[in-house]
This record gives sequence, structure tokens and C-alpha cells, in this order.
Amino acid sequence: MDIITLFIIGIVILIILGLSIRIVNQYERGVVFRLGKVIGLRQPGLRLIIPLVDRMVKVSLRIVTMPIPSQKIITQDNVSIDVAAVAYFKVVDALNSVVVIENYNRAVNQIAQTTVRSVIGQFTLDEVLSETPKINERIKEIIDSHSEPWGISVTAVEIKDIKLPESMKRAIAKQAEAEREKRSKIITSEGEFLSAAKLGEAADIIENHPIALQLRNLQVLSEIAVEKNSTIVFPAQLMTTIQEIKEFMAQESLKDEKK
Repeated sequence: MDIITLFIIGIVILIILGLSIRIVNQYERGVVFRLGKVIGLRQPGLRLIIPLVDRMVKVSLRIVTMPIPSQKIITQDNVSIDVAAVAYFKVVDALNSVVVIENYNRAVNQIAQTTVRSVIGQFTLDEVLSETPKINERIKEIIDSHSEPWGISVTAVEIKDIKLPESMKRAIAKQAEAEREKRSKIITSEGEFLSAAKLGEAADIIENHPIALQLRNLQVLSEIAVEKNSTIVFPAQLMTTIQEIKEFMAQESLKDEKK
């Protein structure tokens, strides 16, 4: 053989090897078809196939994050809302994901959109806003039941955005404000009730010990004096006490003069 022939043979061998060698990554599995028939799966590593006879389809086993486009949904109480979500799924059976379904990504996306509209439409607006985890789990179960025969496992579905009409936002804001006012009035009433109970107990004590009221008045005057007010209003009871003290002092003075 001359050099040209050896060169040609070498090129042919390289071409055959290039068509025969396949590298399967750690996160992939290879589904091999021979003349259109599945002959098995190939694990990660360097794999060889027969050129022009075999065909390998690589399938990723990593978790896929798939956004679910915003869906216009009418809730059970006839409120129109826009809901966007995200689904997480992965291939658990590479063979079925290639043989049973044509394009599992598109299929999961379509069934997810349909399920989101169907499930959320069964709940009222208040339930959608307050029971999101329950709705997420329900959507996941339905999507997973459809995708399981395809070799797909849905790990999670999360509602990430709920858009309400402006009129509904104002109504919810008014409702929240009214709820806060109601709680405020209840708290104020409870405070007044407790205060009245304590005042009643204080009145009972003062009734048995009248001097306690005078001591309280003196304490109030002491607190007023700290503020350096120019005008001080004296309670009537305190004025009576002061008058009695003056009369007592006058009587004592007369007794001293007589002596």
C-alpha cells in the first residue's frame, strides 16, 4: 500500500470512530435505537454505537424549572384574576420520556396551564389568597398523575404571582381597614372594661379609707408642680381639707393665747 491509501484508510477509520463514539454525562441517560427499535439504556461514560445503524437520544435527569405563564382565571365567586406559577419536575424513566411522549417539556407545560386554570377556578378569591399551599399541592398531584406514565415526576408547583383587578384591590383594602378598626375598638373596650374594674376596686378602698383620696390629690398636685404651670385647679375635697386645717390651727392659737 502506498502512503495515500493508508492516509485514506486512516481518515475513514477516524470518521467511523467519530460516528461511533458517544459521551453520556453523569446527569444523563442514553436511549439507543437500532434500526428504529429500542435496544436499551446507556449509563454515563464513553459509549460506542454502530454508525448509521444505531441512534442515541440523551435524556437529562436534572430537575427542570418551568415557568407557567400567567393565566386568566375566574374564581368560584366570579372574580377575574391573573395567576402565574412555576413547576419543578424531573425525568425518572428516560425510556418512557422518549418513547411514550413526543416532547415531555411541552406536554408538562400544557397540562400545567390547564390544571392551574381548572383547580384555581374551584376556589373563591379568599381561599386562593389564604390557602395557597393547599392549592399548590392539589395542582402538583393532578399534574403528577398525568405525567407519571411519561416517566416524569413533578416535585413541586408554586403559585408565584396573583394579580387582582384594581376595583378588587380597593375593596380588599377597605375590608382590611374595617377589620383593623374593629380590632382597635375591641381592644379599647377591653381596656376600658379592665380600667373600670380597677377603678371600682379603688373606690371601695377609698370608701373605707377616706384619707387615701386626700393623699392621691396631694400626689396629683406634686406632679403638676413639676411642670411649673401658672394655673392649678384644686379639687373641692382638697379645699375642704385645707379649710379644716386652717380652723384647727386657729383653735390651737386661741388656746395658746388663753393660757
